[in-house]
Amino acid sequence: MQLAYLRRVAAGGAVAALTFVAAGVATATPAYAATSKVSVVHGIPDTPVDVYVNGEKTLEGFKPGDVAGPLDLAEGRYDIALTKPGEPIGQAILTVDDAEVPGGANLSLAAHLDAEGKPKITPFVDDTAKVDAGKARLIVRHTAAAPAVDVRAGGTPVFEDLTNPNEAKGDVDAGSVSADVVLAGTDTVVIGPADLNLREGTATIVYAIGSAEAENLDIVAQTITGLHSAPSGVPSGTGGEAGTGLTTGWYVLAGAGVLLLLLGGVRVARTVPGRR
Repeated sequence: MQLAYLRRVAAGGAVAALTFVAAGVATATPAYAATSKVSVVHGIPDTPVDVYVNGEKTLEGFKPGDVAGPLDLAEGRYDIALTKPGEPIGQAILTVDDAEVPGGANLSLAAHLDAEGKPKITPFVDDTAKVDAGKARLIVRHTAAAPAVDVRAGGTPVFEDLTNPNEAKGDVDAGSVSADVVLAGTDTVVIGPADLNLREGTATIVYAIGSAEAENLDIVAQTITGLHSAPSGVPSGTGGEAGTGLTTGWYVLAGAGVLLLLLGGVRVARTVPGRR
């Protein structure tokens, strides 16, 4: 699995994705940036949500652990609200008003807990660069209310000292690998082990979600396809695979969240019950 290579990549690979989102939006040009490819990951434990777009309910019961997308999201302005299932829009958990949706990005939005256990939304730019023949990309994102962790393959750390909400990544030999997550610098397993099928020409994104204090840490996996090298490749990728049958409104939520995070405009209406 080329562990030494992975360690070198990990040393410089854990970055704040928000910086790259800002750069991507700033450099996009109207000629090719009318839409964004958006996937959404729900990583807040025990908190299914309903989604309202411009005052209308567009999605019911989006569940923790689900991955939705991708969809080509058109630019525009929208009012967004998230509520607990069945609750009125006036009791929203998160609200976004008059949000301008950017274009030209390929990204994933993770709804998750921060290091202190509070709900938030973090955008990550998905690396859709081509991979060499016989290779796959492994991306690990720390989106759990937990301290720094190491990610191991076959018992050997390959991504070290990863903190919320950062990521680490590397291109590896395609195939199956058994991975687990331990507290940084220890052998204390907090997630796994789990068997990952790293298919050639794909990127597998693994999110650590949940809360160490609540003892509900888990992982969510997302796959990006179409990263084969030429001549059979599709350089742009396809975003995250999912099978949740969502309406367009949910992806409107995703795009709105990106720009509002950039501008500091996401408002938390009230804390999710049971979280500090």
